[in-house]
Amino acid sequence: VQVMESGGGLVQSGGSLRLSCEVIGFPFNRAAISWVRQVPARGQEWVSSIYNNFTTIYRDSVKGRFTVSRDNNARTAYLQMNSLKDEDTGVYFCALGVCTMPTCEFHDRGQGTQVTVSS
Repeated sequence: VQVMESGGGLVQSGGSLRLSCEVIGFPFNRAAISWVRQVPARGQEWVSSIYNNFTTIYRDSVKGRFTVSRDNNARTAYLQMNSLKDEDTGVYFCALGVCTMPTCEFHDRGQGTQVTVSS
């Protein structure tokens, strides 16, 4: 299984970014996909997940600003991030499955993409 993120970068506070997550080697339409971030000062934080029935869940601090979606035909999940804040800075990775605890370990995950929000 290969999981590949793209779309990170440097953005000013209040700006937007869209992350993409392509999955190869797994029946994508059966997978739940999670977005997780690594923040130096706070460790691992679950951000959002989308189930194979398109149900979505979010951590409280991103509700109303982030939107997770998926395109099964493209084997890709997306994380649209609007109204970005300094505290959203981190390395974002996507993974198969759903686990919201900071101690979660994901068997199938990408390398991550850096998101830096500057004030």
